[in-house]
Amino acid sequence: MITNSQFSETPRIQEMRKTAQKLETTFATEMLKAAGVGKQFSSMGGGIGEEQLSSFLVEMQATAMVDAGAFGLTETLLQSLIKMENQNGE
Repeated sequence: MITNSQFSETPRIQEMRKTAQKLETTFATEMLKAAGVGKQFSSMGGGIGEEQLSSFLVEMQATAMVDAGAFGLTETLLQSLIKMENQNGE
């Protein structure tokens, strides 16, 4: 998701934002998997190919949720990363 604030962000802040988005996407992916999204419902499903594609689909769904701001963790994580970097004097 691109926000107006990104136009004035330094390259370092943009890098930290991408890292925060990746972490939030990983979190959302695991939440969707735990909820059973993408699981096969029968023992005669599509086999390993279907399993691999459903895993990809769940990750894409999680990415879309993060891009839409579903959890809002990216901004919280970004602020924490900035604060930690400022404390370390970098």
